Amino acid sequence: MNLVVGSEFSGVEGRVREMKKMEAKNMNRPDEVRSFDKGKLELVKIGGTTVGRGIFQPGWKWSESVKPLAKTKSCEAPHFQYHVSGTLRVKMDDGTEVDLKAGDVSLLPNGHDAWVVGNEPAVVVDFQGMIDYAKDKAKK
Repeated sequence: MNLVVGSEFSGVEGRVREMKKMEAKNMNRPDEVRSFDKGKLELVKIGGTTVGRGIFQPGWKWSESVKPLAKTKSCEAPHFQYHVSGTLRVKMDDGTEVDLKAGDVSLLPNGHDAWVVGNEPAVVVDFQGMIDYAKDKAKK
């Protein structure tokens, strides 16, 4: 997957206007990889922002796989995601639940849990919220 930032990328519109040249990066050659139980996060830094591809294996659940690293009650990272494959069930702290599938775009505020549904890995591309995701708070 190639990510190209040009003059019309609304997620980082302010930063794009300041850019002097086009940038392109490939998610298959990430700048950083963070691995955690039943998943990994591949990060690309481009245009003054960070884009992350999360790959979550069957059996992955935020509260079991990432919570020990985050040391918070629920996920405190807001997300703006494109769902590439698999099914990810998200449960907000208020009890609201949604299943997100390939082709869906989601905007999730902080305060949620999430887990893979079924036997297919869930893959998402996140345009917000991955800078500190799955970082071990004790190592900061």
